[in-house]
Amino acid sequence: MWINNNTPTDNTPLTSIIILTFNGLSFTRECIFSIFQYTKENYELIVIDNGSTDGTLKFLRSLPNAKVIANQKNRGFSGGCNQGLSIAKGENIVLLNNDTVVTEGWLTRLLWRLNHDGSIGIVGPRSNIIVWHQAIMPVSYKSIQQMQTFASKWTKTHHRQGYEVDQLSGLCMVFKRSLIDVIGGLDERFFPGYYEDTDFCIRAQISEKKLWVANDVFIHHYGSSSFKLNKEMHAEILKESRQKFFDKWMMDDLKQIREIVEREKPFDQERHYIPF
Repeated sequence: MWINNNTPTDNTPLTSIIILTFNGLSFTRECIFSIFQYTKENYELIVIDNGSTDGTLKFLRSLPNAKVIANQKNRGFSGGCNQGLSIAKGENIVLLNNDTVVTEGWLTRLLWRLNHDGSIGIVGPRSNIIVWHQAIMPVSYKSIQQMQTFASKWTKTHHRQGYEVDQLSGLCMVFKRSLIDVIGGLDERFFPGYYEDTDFCIRAQISEKKLWVANDVFIHHYGSSSFKLNKEMHAEILKESRQKFFDKWMMDDLKQIREIVEREKPFDQERHYIPF
């Protein structure tokens, strides 16, 4: 039986963990149970459901102390996350995919880096299915139990290591409330999903904040589980969002991100801020 172990070990500032769901109940259940088991910090859980029909909403409403927003229709990734951001009370904010499984000390280590370097705006973990510069492939584990052992060994071997990047995957991003006070939320033009995380990262960098991969944090990712429920639309969604992204930033290759960031500085509230 799973128990919510949300009993903070100290007086840490509140962290708002925001998760978006659209069906995929088994993934969501496993993700949230892993949060209950492996998160020791003071946190609130905010879950936005985008019209699930598989019992997800009933499960979410059974969770102790969770804030649940039930959308009648799919608001997309950006729209749902922005709803979560609008009610988040935490000094720290985590955007986390529902098809992830977190590991021992995950949030402790992500927050350590964020709190020990004021120039860093967003921190992300390593994972098995993620953008290449955050990926560890291949991984040796064959089960979630083995994954936890793998993650523990990886963490000890790479204690407080990390590196700067030009973009971070939205599957797990940790940042301060003060960042969205400056740059706003996620751009809802990228409905229903993809590239809103890269857009968010670009705006953070324009505001003079760095992006950091915490090499001592590993989180398992099942991989685009919601989109897999409708594979025929997957390629078209990706293509459309990519074109919207390139059009917005007047670019044609992700290798140009650093160039775009420098071109767009300084941060312009009217051009770069996204209300949420």
